[in-house]
Order: sequence, then structure tokens, then C-alpha cells
Amino acid sequence: MLPAIRQIAGDHFIFQQDSTLAHHARDTVDFLRRSTPQFITPDLWPPNILATVPDLNPVDYKIWGVMQDRVYKTAIRDLNDLKRRLIAEWSGLQQNIVDDAVDQ
Repeated sequence: MLPAIRQIAGDHFIFQQDSTLAHHARDTVDFLRRSTPQFITPDLWPPNILATVPDLNPVDYKIWGVMQDRVYKTAIRDLNDLKRRLIAEWSGLQQNIVDDAVDQ
């Protein structure tokens, strides 16, 4: 997965891991610390326990919805068009949208 991420983003990404038990493995965490430019460890992210605690990732439940509405306003021509639109919309995303998502 990391080679594909690097191909798309270079070294401009933050790897966020959830609290799934497999992601807590010492080897996994050590590997990601060494291999990613920035890494949010599982201990810094609250768990989603049996779906009783909502996922606290605002990108999952709010921001991607905003991005999808904007990116797909018109038909996508090809993969490069999709990439360009995603980058443009992400770069232009207003901070108040992120703040509102976090507050919710």
C-alpha cells in the first residue's frame, strides 16, 4: 500500500491507523514509524468499540461527502481528471468545513 500512496502523494501524507488489534502489533507500528513521513499511532486514536462509540474520524463521515459532492458535479473524463479534481478540492477546502465536522 505504501508504494501506491507514495506514487500518488509523494512524501506529503499522514498515515493514520485505527485501534484494530492487528494494527497494534509492535512490528507494524515500528514499520510505519520508520516508513511514513508522519504517523498517527493507534494509541493516539480512540477505538470504535463494537460500533457503540461512533468513529471520530471526520474525514470518514463528513468531509468525504463534501468532497464527493464537489468532485462529481460534472462527469469525470479519466483518472487524471479525477486526481486533479480531488487535489484541487482538498487544497481549497475551507477550514470551517473541517471545524464543523470535528465539532459534530
